[in-house]
Amino acid sequence: MNKIKIAVQKSGRLNEDSLRLLKDCGISIDNGKDQLKACARNFPLEVLYLRNGDIPQYLKDGVVDIAIIGENLLIEKGNDIKSIEKLGFSKCRVSLAVPKSFEFNAIKDLEGKKIATSYPNTVKEYLNKEGINADLHIINGSVEIAPNIGLADAIVDIVSSGSTLFKNNLKEVSTLLKSEAVLAVSPKISEENQEILNKIQFRIQSVLRARKSKYILLNAPNDKIEAISKILPVLKSPTVLPLAEEGWSSIHSVIDEIAFWDVIDELKANGAEGILVCPIEKMVL
Repeated sequence: MNKIKIAVQKSGRLNEDSLRLLKDCGISIDNGKDQLKACARNFPLEVLYLRNGDIPQYLKDGVVDIAIIGENLLIEKGNDIKSIEKLGFSKCRVSLAVPKSFEFNAIKDLEGKKIATSYPNTVKEYLNKEGINADLHIINGSVEIAPNIGLADAIVDIVSSGSTLFKNNLKEVSTLLKSEAVLAVSPKISEENQEILNKIQFRIQSVLRARKSKYILLNAPNDKIEAISKILPVLKSPTVLPLAEEGWSSIHSVIDEIAFWDVIDELKANGAEGILVCPIEKMVL
């Protein structure tokens, strides 16, 4: 049976979140310790554990059909590779940072300065757009130490919480781009594996939709049903079931997690009682 090959990061947070996503999609991976390759028991899929920086080239060459990869790396090394789904985890930004003592007022302050980075293509494009000439020093790893040892006046690197910058006496002054994990596809994927990919993407969309939503049950007076139904617009219409107590009904629906507390406050203000909120495992539309 034909198998689709997917690349994921060999280790780290992106690896963990990628495997969790596949598991939530019902794909069981036989993952032994220190394996570089593993197969799914119940789906035509093979996982290759690769260095993050190598994944774009593997996609270009068709060694793997798909990959879960940071959008920032795809922009830096694989701008001709298509991403088909944002996955909602491993969110970060590629930012410009300078020493706290650097009096930075505008991007023009970098004219003629030295910038250390692991993202030369991204930085070059940014500087060209801004009309700035600067000297780039390409570093793999520990970029934030460059200003402290006199190698550079500024850096461009991945930032999540900003704690690493703080520890190295740096301040973030500009964001070049925002990033998250995406599902990327090789331009050389076969028709047979494209069909398998369609099934994987359908499952991923169902999982991501569920992660962004909550199932809600509540009790309400019958004369409040119409008003409450307008507050619950996620599905076509809520389910309304009569309660044993006359004049009351139970309403079931789905709400967006991002607006959770605002919706709850509005429901209570419109007469909802006994509100119960539950996580959703999958959400298929």
